[in-house]
Amino acid sequence: MAISPQHRPPFALGRFAAAEGRAFVGLVAGERVLDLSTALPDGRGADAGRLLRDWDENLPVLRRLAADPDSPQGWQPLAGLRILAPVEPRQIFQSGANYRQHVIDLEVAHRSADDPRTIEQARAEIAALMDRRAAEDLPYVFLGLPSSLTGPHDDVVLPSWAAKPDWELELAVVIGREAHRVPEAEALTHVAGYTIANDLTDRATVFRRDMPAIGTDWLRCKNAPGFTPLGPWLVPAEFVPDPGALQVTLTLNGQVMQDESTADMLFGVARLISYISESCVLLPGDLVLTGSPAGNGIHWGRLLRDGDVMEGSITGLGTQRTRCVAEASR
Repeated sequence: MAISPQHRPPFALGRFAAAEGRAFVGLVAGERVLDLSTALPDGRGADAGRLLRDWDENLPVLRRLAADPDSPQGWQPLAGLRILAPVEPRQIFQSGANYRQHVIDLEVAHRSADDPRTIEQARAEIAALMDRRAAEDLPYVFLGLPSSLTGPHDDVVLPSWAAKPDWELELAVVIGREAHRVPEAEALTHVAGYTIANDLTDRATVFRRDMPAIGTDWLRCKNAPGFTPLGPWLVPAEFVPDPGALQVTLTLNGQVMQDESTADMLFGVARLISYISESCVLLPGDLVLTGSPAGNGIHWGRLLRDGDVMEGSITGLGTQRTRCVAEASR
């Protein structure tokens, strides 16, 4: 699915499968794709990981190729190609509770029955707490598995054990330069580009029933195969002037469920990268998921089921469309 013309960048990157099943990295310009495994010398375009490991060197070459779509030969129509997840990261870092309105909504929805505050009072107190957290506290980040990734138009299989599967559309950051102990002021220079992730979560298994005190179980609730549709494209950072001013929109069967600006993030992209890099090394091709805005299924009282169709879009990054399929009985 193409990016709308009014928000289309000059070029983007994607991964594709041809009719014979061969996967390749492609340069996307308009409705055409250039196979980079043959267009770039020395096999640099053979896989997304290698392309991103030498991002500073390869980006000017990609600009030249996109500016002259008649040379080299090898462009082909986008239509008819299967679109895969645009990157194959070695590490996935996920930010939780990072949207102000989302956290306020969840806290209000889960108030105890004997809470003496009115809804308005509760919202005001929680909003003040979120503002203090953004000013004084640290982001909340955990790890995801690359095996959870799937393409932006692939079916999502809902595991039989997942009683409360939910959507979480998010802005995803693709790292283009190794980052370790990076100051916030320099963090965005380590970004290759941006894409879209739908970080599905089974709400029923977020907390362990056998030992609640142990905390959240992100392995169980978020990492089923295909639970993170990614893409369609990696849009270079130079075409996203402000990652804090993008609209994140998800529809379920045509009804808008999430529609929020990334301006509502408590900790922006630069802050997240800087924080993560304090503890570990971000590698080229890694993903940083920036958290989900308000409007998840748990808020609406409507969780995912067999046959549901989700469409997720972020300004300038395209649209992903996935259908939910119940796992076949074993």
